[in-house]
Amino acid sequence: MSRISAASLALILAACPKAEAPQPLPQGPSIRYPVAARGDVVDDYHGTSVPDPYRWMEDPDAPETVAWVQAENELSSAWIGAVPQRQALRDRLEALWNHERYSVPFERGGKVFYLRNDGLQNQSVLFVADGLEAEARALLDPNTLSEDGTVALAGLSVSRDGAHLAYGVSDGGSDWITWRVRDIATGQDTDDLLEWTKFTDATWDAAGEGLYYARYPQPENALEDANRFHKLYYHRLGTPQADDLLVLDNPEAPDWFYEAQLTHNGAWLVAGMSRSTEEKNLVWIRPAGDESAPWTHLVDTWTAEYRLVGMAEDALIFKTTADAPLGRVVAVNPSDPSVWTELIPEGESVIESASLVGDQLIVSYLQDAHTAVRRYGLDGTPLGEVALPGLGTAEGFDGDPDKTRTFYTYSDFTTPGTVFQYDLASGASSVYRTTKVDFDGTPYVTDQVFFTSKDGTQVPMFVVHREDIALDGTNPTLLYGYGGFNVPLTPSFSLRRLPWLELGGVFVVANLRGGGEYGEAWHAAGTLDRKQNVFDDFIGAAEWLIAEGYTRPDRLAIEGGSNGGLLVGATVLQRPDLFGAALPAVGVMDMLRYHLFTIGWAWASDYGTSDDPELFKTLYAYSPVHNAVPATYPAVLVTTGDHDDRVVPAHSFKFTAALQAAQQGPAPILARIETRAGHGAGKPTAMRLDEYADQLAFLVRALHLDLPEDQPLAAE
Repeated sequence: MSRISAASLALILAACPKAEAPQPLPQGPSIRYPVAARGDVVDDYHGTSVPDPYRWMEDPDAPETVAWVQAENELSSAWIGAVPQRQALRDRLEALWNHERYSVPFERGGKVFYLRNDGLQNQSVLFVADGLEAEARALLDPNTLSEDGTVALAGLSVSRDGAHLAYGVSDGGSDWITWRVRDIATGQDTDDLLEWTKFTDATWDAAGEGLYYARYPQPENALEDANRFHKLYYHRLGTPQADDLLVLDNPEAPDWFYEAQLTHNGAWLVAGMSRSTEEKNLVWIRPAGDESAPWTHLVDTWTAEYRLVGMAEDALIFKTTADAPLGRVVAVNPSDPSVWTELIPEGESVIESASLVGDQLIVSYLQDAHTAVRRYGLDGTPLGEVALPGLGTAEGFDGDPDKTRTFYTYSDFTTPGTVFQYDLASGASSVYRTTKVDFDGTPYVTDQVFFTSKDGTQVPMFVVHREDIALDGTNPTLLYGYGGFNVPLTPSFSLRRLPWLELGGVFVVANLRGGGEYGEAWHAAGTLDRKQNVFDDFIGAAEWLIAEGYTRPDRLAIEGGSNGGLLVGATVLQRPDLFGAALPAVGVMDMLRYHLFTIGWAWASDYGTSDDPELFKTLYAYSPVHNAVPATYPAVLVTTGDHDDRVVPAHSFKFTAALQAAQQGPAPILARIETRAGHGAGKPTAMRLDEYADQLAFLVRALHLDLPEDQPLAAE
């Protein structure tokens, strides 16, 4: 397909006169929404009776659910399909996507590995080369694993000698991963097969003869059953999975997760245990290869995070939040674990990650929600910063004690990812791979601003727009947020946002409480009975954008996914007057029952559960499914996958049905439900482009952006 520039897109949009556009579909109460039968299920929560009329939607394969999903998709497809600019937006997205791109490379056994996508491939291909300058060959092409591109590479691990690749694949967006092993020299798979794994890496032993991984017992219902009894195993190559050695489990703690790491010298096996999404874990160690050796409980209390950085000389090095909410780096001798030494003390910014490369520690900090990278000697002596191109996000810095170089990628809102090679001796970065996108970022600016939330807290956000924007309150604006699980939102290059910017839209990322931008205190301020702070922050961001003249309510849309979908759902119910449109994706919408499905129980550290009488009151007060009362709501497009096995689709189904029944205004409440898709990871390119084009077209119509006559959004 031919490439379409931003200027051409403006001409195409302007060439869609109203007279030739399809007749507008009915909106609001005049829309005939698919029938969603209301059942008579009522639950008792600590003396409070709570109806759950759409309980039947919790079975995604029931004939009633399948029929309802089909009807909802037909409705949303017709409404969005009536937007004359939809195809032009889809074409522009495809043109933007159609460029060569690479992942950060890593080295194992003298070989270099990286992922490459030629542009429109549904899945990126894994390549291997015998050196940085050597010709690479395709080692694993996930596009050959399914006809529709929905089987994705979900994990990979290369043995230290570079002889074998363990790779995990996900089918249809599922969190369930099946692992296989490939001989790197021949490109052929062995007979090794590891099934029923989730939330695990594969860690090779020092000799490359086998690997450590974690798995669950085979469930009766893989899409709904609660995930419990994770166990750590060792698999020896050439043997059946049934013969794998159980390395570690705790039948009395069914909610523990396990991970294994091996020190670079092969001396120590380091096991980490966590019990939820809260960043607190245990660390046990034992000599590698000695299955009879007892475990040394290096960290045996749930008080802080400990993440292994590596082993230098006779010391294990960890990044930890112990006595340091913003993080510090410490060391301990595994043969004498009674003494811990601080290498890098807690500073004023959050330590996001640390790696050991050569004789240096490379530490990435979050500095007002953007990356700063500093180098230290193994004794903690500061060695200076890694100079970055701007206020953006840098990721990578993989390495080992025997390496003298590492790689990282840098991007920001208007700069595509560039891969850099970093030389430890000179402290210099050089460009290794560039990304050439059909987009000119020079007319755009990114401002970081701070606004005051309801309780007086100063909250940062990034505002991206054309440099020549007029603050007249008319700009279509898309506000994005997450606000949970200690996850920071940092500047990143997103192809799907570019058409919005090119058409004159404003894109905003709010760094809400509940995230990880300022450490544990910032995170905790948006959890449990303080979750309302997150919604207040999001509302405060919207009010600031309106007060400062960027936009007005009927031109303001909000978006978020997963926990961010909850954010959008709750916020649009609390302040429907503040927005013209909302895009909640794969959201956690039923806060009273979320913990009963798949891995939902692990989110209790952020949310609490309805089993607790006091937290039930908090959850019930904002749960989107339970707070859709009759009112005038903005246009809403709910998106989910029909077999999402992380946030089960019943959340979105129930929310859609409840909001459709409650809508009193003229704006539509629609659902776009993808089939053969899950929570989002591994979704093929073609499926992504269709979804993003539909969301953009929905915003064009929902925000009443009369492009041909009102204002062509492209400024060329």
